[in-house]
Amino acid sequence: YTVVINDPLDQQIESLGFELGSAKTINNISAPMPGLILEVNVAEGQEVKEDDNLLILEAMKMENVITSPRPGTIKSVKINQGETVDKNTLLIEFE
Repeated sequence: YTVVINDPLDQQIESLGFELGSAKTINNISAPMPGLILEVNVAEGQEVKEDDNLLILEAMKMENVITSPRPGTIKSVKINQGETVDKNTLLIEFE
């Protein structure tokens, strides 16, 4: 028998889409929490590599660097510097 036990942290990681092996299929980057967009480091049509910095999201007085989950081309950037976003707001789309 194979038994897999997920604790609450494992379940939260899975619900946020950060589980191992899923990063290669991500085509959209959404806000993981509400906050303020401090900096946007990419533009439409730009090629990015895995772990390149895409943007900086300030939430609860902390700067969170959102990085690319995979290599690819940016299809669209849905936000601008200085905007406030809610949790799960679409930020960036990949081709």
